[in-house]
Amino acid sequence: MTRVATEIHQLDVKGLQCPMPIVKIAKAMKELVSGDLIEVVATDPGSVKDFAAWSKATGNELLESSAIDGVFKFVLRKR
Repeated sequence: MTRVATEIHQLDVKGLQCPMPIVKIAKAMKELVSGDLIEVVATDPGSVKDFAAWSKATGNELLESSAIDGVFKFVLRKR
């Protein structure tokens, strides 16, 4: 069976410090299908640089990176 729609998954890593947000996204990506999106929310300010670097290193596209009131949101597409 072939999926037509891209699924959007959620991952909450608030309260976790480096390296755990990256460990969690790496594990979550293994469960996704190419093209799926995952929205991650984090509170570690270091996650901004970490997610950008991880995305570049793995080829998973970082579509969005934003921050509101100390909560960082990232949207990534699995390669």
